[in-house]
Amino acid sequence: MQIEGNEAARAAERVARESYGRLVACLAARTGDVAGAEDALAEAFAAALHTWPTEGVPHNPDAWLLTVARRRQTDALRRRTTRRAGEEHLKMIADEIEAAADAPDEIPDRRLALMFACAHPAIERGMRAPLILQTILGLTAIDIAAAFLIPPATMGQRLVRAKARIKDAGIPFGIPDKELLPERLDAVLEAIYAAYTKGWAEIGDAASIALAEEAIWLGRLVVGLLPDEPEAKGMLALMLYTEARRAARRSADGAYVPLEQQDTSLWDDSQIGLAEALLKAANAAGPSGRYQIEAAIQSAHVARRTLGANTWPSIRALYDHLLALSASPVVALNRAMALAELEGPEAALAAIAPLSADKRMADYQPYWAARGHLMARAGHKAEAHEALTLASGLATDAAVRHYLRGQIAALVDG
Repeated sequence: MQIEGNEAARAAERVARESYGRLVACLAARTGDVAGAEDALAEAFAAALHTWPTEGVPHNPDAWLLTVARRRQTDALRRRTTRRAGEEHLKMIADEIEAAADAPDEIPDRRLALMFACAHPAIERGMRAPLILQTILGLTAIDIAAAFLIPPATMGQRLVRAKARIKDAGIPFGIPDKELLPERLDAVLEAIYAAYTKGWAEIGDAASIALAEEAIWLGRLVVGLLPDEPEAKGMLALMLYTEARRAARRSADGAYVPLEQQDTSLWDDSQIGLAEALLKAANAAGPSGRYQIEAAIQSAHVARRTLGANTWPSIRALYDHLLALSASPVVALNRAMALAELEGPEAALAAIAPLSADKRMADYQPYWAARGHLMARAGHKAEAHEALTLASGLATDAAVRHYLRGQIAALVDG
């Protein structure tokens, strides 16, 4: 059955978004070679784009891709076996892969195991979360670079080196012993939350919504695996607080609605209730970490909007604590927005003044949006116009761009 090429491409794109991590995990689990698994899967996707337009998209695209990728691995391993005579274990692995291809419907979900493998102490600490994001969830180097405020070319080079390190060190792809999980947890949580943030930021994209849902699912999985870890509960609570507001972020006509203007009756009370319970359990289990503090900030916003409580002093105090822990420019920016509600826009502008010298802010859209908003509140129309124009140009979501252009128009009209 012949179908349009773009239909085949859409099917391949859907599988890449929904199943990339599972497929790579399954392929890499048998060889210990993440880069090789990604290469084999890339060849399988290329074969799909060549075959599916004429033969039709298979009933089980995941299984089709896994079968083709395994055959590519088999061919590669056999070539290596020929070049390196005497290494019988390679032939054995190839035979196992070929045998497994006989049951293509059985795709084990090894994502969590692979996530903890990517957080192995032998891998550079700063590259563990980015490696998880690319290997497990299929994010591009550009997406990952944006999440960590690093140039894309630099991130791409670091990812290549990290994958080579895994292969050269022979790092096993399996969940380590239970007592070793906590020391690897930070990187896993960082990756999951970065994936959620990506899925939350692009509110008009169905694939991004799926990514956010995947991150929440993985968060639940980690909490189930490590029920005594307060930061795992804190991160899941943070995602649920945020996700509870998704329906209110767009108006009936699709326009972007900022937090202060959202209809709180559209917030998901069940998700908020679960988040509150998780945060309470996390706070009772030990000292507060990054995710617990960020979840507490979201809880304060809920109380402020739904109960009318004046929680701005608490929000600023929480940001003070968080800034002391992280020294993050993103936290400094958010703290300034809370400060504006207590001391006015000029105080907030003074607080973010040092960020203008931070090169990472040059392409960081929320920085320019916040600066434009504060400048407008302070009556500095020219500076507000410049900042909001930059923010609009950097926005990846059409509804957000439209909202920012509305703010610019209001400056002109005013």
